[in-house]
Amino acid sequence: MRKYLFLILIIVSVLNISACNNKDKKAEELPDFVEVNLTVNPEKGNVNEPMVFEAKVTQGAENVEDADEVTFEIWRSKDEKHEKIKVEHTTDGIYRLEKSFQQEGTYYIISHVTARDMHNMPKKVFVVGTPSEPEDPSESKNDMNMEGH
Repeated sequence: MRKYLFLILIIVSVLNISACNNKDKKAEELPDFVEVNLTVNPEKGNVNEPMVFEAKVTQGAENVEDADEVTFEIWRSKDEKHEKIKVEHTTDGIYRLEKSFQQEGTYYIISHVTARDMHNMPKKVFVVGTPSEPEDPSESKNDMNMEGH
C-alpha cells in the first residue's frame, strides 16, 4: 500500500511541475503592442473647411475594432485650452473625426487610444491657413510639412 501511495505522490508531483512550466511559458509570450497610425488630411487645411483625423489601430496584423476608448486631444499652439473629443470606431480599425477650425495657426493633435490593456498616444502637428508660432522653438516649417507654402 505504501508503494502505491508513494507512486501516486510521485506522479502527482511530476504532473504539477509540468503544469507550472506550461504556465510560465504562456506568461512569457507577450501580446503584440497596440499600434496607432494617426493621420491628418489634408496636412495643411483652410479656415472653416473640414479636415479628417484618423487613428488606425492594430495589434499585430489584426484591426482593433473594440478599443476601450479613443479620444482626440486638439489644441492651437500656445493655447492652454485643449479640446478632447471622444471618437467611435468606423471600419477596419479606423477611428475617425471630421472637424473644421475657425482660427488660423499651428495646431497639435494627440490620439489617446486605450485598447486591450494598453495605451498609445501618438502626436501630430498640422496647420490651418497661416502657421502660428510653434510651442517648441526647435520645430521648423519643414517639420510641419510646409514645404512650398
